[in-house]
Amino acid sequence: MSIGYACHSIALPGSDIKSCTLKNATEEHLLSLIGHNLNSLETAVDYNIRNGIRIYRISSDLIPFGSSIASGTSWQRVYAAKLKSIGERIIAGGLRVSMHPGQYTVLNSPDASVAERAVLDLDYHTTILDSMGLASEHKIVLHLGGAYGNKKQAIARFVSRCKELALAVHSRLVLENDDTLFNIQEVLEAAYSAEIPVVYDNLHNAVNPADTDSTDIDWIRRCSGTWRKRDGLQKIHYAQQHSQKKPGAHSETIYIDRFLEFYRQLSDRDIDIMLEVKDKNISALKCINCVSNRGINALEAEWARYKYGVLERSPNAYQAIRQLLRNKSTYPAVEMYRMIEKSYSMPIAAGNAVNAAQHVWGYFKDKASEPEKKQFQSLMAKAGSSESGVLSIKNYLLRLALKYHEAYLLNGYYLYKS
Repeated sequence: MSIGYACHSIALPGSDIKSCTLKNATEEHLLSLIGHNLNSLETAVDYNIRNGIRIYRISSDLIPFGSSIASGTSWQRVYAAKLKSIGERIIAGGLRVSMHPGQYTVLNSPDASVAERAVLDLDYHTTILDSMGLASEHKIVLHLGGAYGNKKQAIARFVSRCKELALAVHSRLVLENDDTLFNIQEVLEAAYSAEIPVVYDNLHNAVNPADTDSTDIDWIRRCSGTWRKRDGLQKIHYAQQHSQKKPGAHSETIYIDRFLEFYRQLSDRDIDIMLEVKDKNISALKCINCVSNRGINALEAEWARYKYGVLERSPNAYQAIRQLLRNKSTYPAVEMYRMIEKSYSMPIAAGNAVNAAQHVWGYFKDKASEPEKKQFQSLMAKAGSSESGVLSIKNYLLRLALKYHEAYLLNGYYLYKS
């Protein structure tokens, strides 16, 4: 069983994906952006493999305007070696990747032109995965689309068009239940007819259930029958509801006790789990560390990423976690993350924020220029008066970390995770 996340990596310099406006989408500019984005993907792939993250969704924005303007460029030829190299890294590292076209890729639209653009977009996503030399267990996840006033007809249209797709596209498709229209039972019926697997999304089912008697495990078992050997391991999406947002909104982080309660029900099943959560790789590492004993060094590495964020919220928790990790013969992963979660639920007090910023400033005090030192002191004087003052000083410290290549800070969460 592997655990992973979608698209954007937090606290990973060099992994950003760039795009441009339509008016600036010249072939030269697009090829430059694509080169940058492929380097960013390579950085994310290496990070995931290095950290034991084996499930990853590649951003659909990897090739800007990939199914329209860029389709007329030479990006496949220009970057053929690069794409192949990334694919080889993925395979060698045991990483399973996927892609997920956006809301405008609607295969079952009654408007033929919309459906045609959906086919082009699916072709584009398939081309990326094919260009990397990845087999069919590396999937493209799709929703059924719109209901258009008649679900049965909408499903029939999807199935019909799905069967007309090129084999290279059809072999990668996976269908997911959504949180507004098509529930998991309807998706299963469509998937069996279209002969494609189903990804079960627990939060979507909670918001848009097929029935209230079946559990997550019931549906996961039913979906397992749609996965064949060539599709790879069954895959599911796991998310938690944001406590202050509309139903279906993803939580900021995956709370570990709730995740473990869900995970323990899967202990006898070989299933890949894609986390859908705002803090992306941060939650993925948390969950991975808590379901396997990776050694005290792994926890110390994680603590190094969190510690200044904890310090600005709760100096008591900061000291308690340091004490917790002193016993090198133990592996208190769950306890450590519980304490981190509790501290991150606390508001940032001005005095604590100033204290944490002073600790971080220690990395620059002997490097910074005199104007930079004066700027820091000026920001510190304002930091205690407002939340925006705290944010300003953290943004300034991030700029300094980038300028002076302070990897320890850039790979930590303090400068990114508020």
